Amino acid sequence: MTVFRSLMIAVVLATLGLGAAHAGSEAPAGYYADQKVVYHNDGGPDGAAYFKRLLGNLRNHVEAVGKAHVEIRVVSHGDGVALFQSAANDKEVAARIDAVKGMGVRFLVCGNTLRERKIDRDTLYGVGKDDIVPSGVAELARLQGMGFAYIHP
Repeated sequence: MTVFRSLMIAVVLATLGLGAAHAGSEAPAGYYADQKVVYHNDGGPDGAAYFKRLLGNLRNHVEAVGKAHVEIRVVSHGDGVALFQSAANDKEVAARIDAVKGMGVRFLVCGNTLRERKIDRDTLYGVGKDDIVPSGVAELARLQGMGFAYIHP
């Protein structure tokens, strides 16, 4: 009777999505298939708090799937470019950007936004020449066409 009861509890927990796979921050080996994901960063109504959540989501995503099993790009345009402007003066945000970059996350910035807002790339924290794409929204579509799943946190 005890074995049957334990089995039934395991089935119920698995059905509800509450089993061992969700008990901690790490999924068991093989739980997630390899992933290609593009995050859409166009800022948020609460500015700095949105950026901290975004960077936390990126860290959590890589930790859950594993650095070797996920390819993440973040496309920033419009108000999303403020992430890199704020990091130029905020060491905590800069450190969070560096941390997720160290996990393999790649940040891409919209050239149209920089041109239209007259933002000098050199004033943006950690943004190099190779990080600029012609159009943020076109880049989102391009990456989705290449099989990247779309996330807008």
